[in-house]
Amino acid sequence: MNKAAAPQPMPPTMPTPPPRRSGWVFLAIAALVVASFATLRGNWSGLFSLESASKMVNLFWSFFPLETDLRFLKKVAWATVETIAISFLGTLLALVLAIIIAVPAAGMNGNLLRHISRGLLNFLRAVPELVWASMLVIAAGLGPFPGTLALAFHTAGVLGRLIADALENAPVEPYAALRRNGASAVSAFAYGTLPVVLPQIASYTLYRWENNIRAATVLGVIGAGGLGQLLYYHLSLLQYRDTGTVLIAMILLVAIVDTTSAKLNARLAT
Repeated sequence: MNKAAAPQPMPPTMPTPPPRRSGWVFLAIAALVVASFATLRGNWSGLFSLESASKMVNLFWSFFPLETDLRFLKKVAWATVETIAISFLGTLLALVLAIIIAVPAAGMNGNLLRHISRGLLNFLRAVPELVWASMLVIAAGLGPFPGTLALAFHTAGVLGRLIADALENAPVEPYAALRRNGASAVSAFAYGTLPVVLPQIASYTLYRWENNIRAATVLGVIGAGGLGQLLYYHLSLLQYRDTGTVLIAMILLVAIVDTTSAKLNARLAT
């Protein structure tokens, strides 16, 4: 007798693929772009006219030849150092404040302290640097001090959120192992969790320092010191040669900081 053939196992049923929504997403983005351009008010034809292009070229060439008087170059050099100091100290203060707030912000979801810390970080980064600087200039007067604090407050909100997310995603095994062996919570965090997220924190901090170099030049427009204040002063007096020298100093400063930051990031990655 022939043995009955063993029943063949049924092939596993494949899950039904979700409906494609990429077309609808593309249409929504296209509609948003069209609506955004439709709400912009301005003379588009004048923007691309030959007359406007000629005025822009004439303004550009009015920056040359650059002002090379030694006394003015010393003033620009000091303003450059001031801009670096504002951005560096603002980023450093922001890093300290961000770590202090980020640790409780990375706690358990039901923790009240976590929600308070997250709300504080949201508030700090929701207020732009210019608004912080405007308020601090009224309180502390003109100069680099309010600009430094303005960068510190806003950057603390940005860095704090990034550091809190990095702490939440960090592996818990090193921390738990140290706690099981009798280490305190502070020691376990310092030697178990912090070294894991330290490269991310360094990368985030360098990136924010690059942004703060540019932001420090903008804050100078409202009297927060640095190259921005020098730029606003000479531009308002229509001293275009002096303005061109300040602009070149800004470009060189940003290029140097970008190159330095890229090298430091590459060194941290190895």
